[in-house]
Amino acid sequence: MSGTASGIEGLALVIVTFNRSSYLRGLLESVAALDPAPERVVVVDNASTDDTASYLKALADTFPLPLTVCTLTENTGGSGGFAAGISAALQKNAQWLWLMDDDVVALPGAVAALGKWTGEYDCIHGRRFDEAGRPFFWQHRFIPLLGVHLPVRGNVFRDRPVFDTNVGCFEGMLISSDTVRKIGLPDPRFFINGDDEIYGWLASLENRVAYVNDFVLRKVRPQKQIDLGIRHLNDSSDLSRFCAMRNRGHTAGYLRAHGRFNRAGFAAGTALTAAKELLRLAAVERRFSGAGSLWRGWRESRAILKDTGWQPMPPLPNPPAATDPAAGQPAQSPE
Repeated sequence: MSGTASGIEGLALVIVTFNRSSYLRGLLESVAALDPAPERVVVVDNASTDDTASYLKALADTFPLPLTVCTLTENTGGSGGFAAGISAALQKNAQWLWLMDDDVVALPGAVAALGKWTGEYDCIHGRRFDEAGRPFFWQHRFIPLLGVHLPVRGNVFRDRPVFDTNVGCFEGMLISSDTVRKIGLPDPRFFINGDDEIYGWLASLENRVAYVNDFVLRKVRPQKQIDLGIRHLNDSSDLSRFCAMRNRGHTAGYLRAHGRFNRAGFAAGTALTAAKELLRLAAVERRFSGAGSLWRGWRESRAILKDTGWQPMPPLPNPPAATDPAAGQPAQSPE
């Protein structure tokens, strides 16, 4: 599977959205203007309660690209949404999956920029601008010893136009269907936070993961942030903080499954995770009222760690049925 003169063969764009129809409109408008464009767009409506459903229904007859809408019966988070969207795209014979949150827009030429790397890599991330048009900081490596990703300082593109990494981001990850079938769908148990990190690491166990020096997206949702020199910290939410700590249990499960779990190192990584979230509260959000969510998440992570029946997501030997993971029912589509 590789790039072609017209873009990326078998490319499906998978978008997960929840109650942000205004952002979704902007993203889909930018996608409709792409040339070359994806061959198909899959939108997962994560049980939105705003006007997302009516907007997508009205869009079905006018959107210039084949459009599949998966409407879930409950909010399954980013991880559950991408699991449903990837499943639906594979049912449409997608060969490449371009995974995207709803609060970005695609830049002209994005597909061609990514396509030139598809002959060498099976998991690719392009660069992003923030909402102010500045380069968005995303250059990390996952450290299995700690079970966390750490920032990489300096200009990672100084000597070559690609930075080999082993971590993922669902805000623009391009991944081949072959790799997806080997590592399975994103794990819905994460809900949010850490799901893409682990997914990128799993992909790196099969092939190299690339961060390339091509700007392909721009974030449109403003966020408070501070520059710490070695990394940036954005504002967050109590739900995200809870999941950051709770999902340490699931991260440990994947490390164990691949023989990479180190109890002492992982404990240090958990302490680093808690410290990062406390710093985010103090320096970015200027409050401490969210600290309790860290404690609750940590307690749940302990229960997950003790669960002897925990299993990783299974590989996919064949394209899975496009289902709603929340209800086990076929996803809805206008096609």
